[in-house]
Amino acid sequence: MTDSPAQPSLPPTPPSPPAGKKPRAWQRMLSGRRLDLLDPSPLDIEIEDIAHGLARVARWNGQTSGDDIFSVAQHSLLVERLARAQTHDLDRSWRLAVLLHDAPEYVIGDMISPFKAMIGGDYKAVEARLLAAISQRFGLPVRWPQALVKLTKAADRAAAFLEATRLAGFSEGEAVKVFGRPPRLDAGLEAAYLSPWRAQEAKERFLARFEEIAR
Repeated sequence: MTDSPAQPSLPPTPPSPPAGKKPRAWQRMLSGRRLDLLDPSPLDIEIEDIAHGLARVARWNGQTSGDDIFSVAQHSLLVERLARAQTHDLDRSWRLAVLLHDAPEYVIGDMISPFKAMIGGDYKAVEARLLAAISQRFGLPVRWPQALVKLTKAADRAAAFLEATRLAGFSEGEAVKVFGRPPRLDAGLEAAYLSPWRAQEAKERFLARFEEIAR
């Protein structure tokens, strides 16, 4: 009789915080702001921090081709460009909202959709609180109109289709099943927005577009 294979040992349970002491739920930003994830204040949100963070967060868990990551900052600019292509007379505030649709990820990262589905509501609640505070900080409604949500989701899915097929190894057929029909985008714009930028370039271009819309 052979011995049963050894079972891997579980990692030790992390120690609980001392009685009466809550675990830290804030992050220090390079601006010096301290953002509380459980109760985010618009006063602690700076666009420089958002741009810096998003330019360093990878889409697709980094599983994209090229020497550099395809960042959430670059994705946000692509989504805003696609939204403008879909609605040519898009209001300034709506353009700003679309640009900032993934802004909470400067704090919580870009969690892939399959994992979001696994962990469920807690993640969404934190994300919603952050987006509400970010919206308030930049003069947007805390609750976005349903038409804006619909437009943003459509542009987001179109961007995901392009990223999936150009950068993340999806076939066209597979992407259609997951993200819907392929979007129309001028070949020149597609090349410009789907070639991964270095982090500093992504940050600068995100900030430039923000200033262009917000001024």
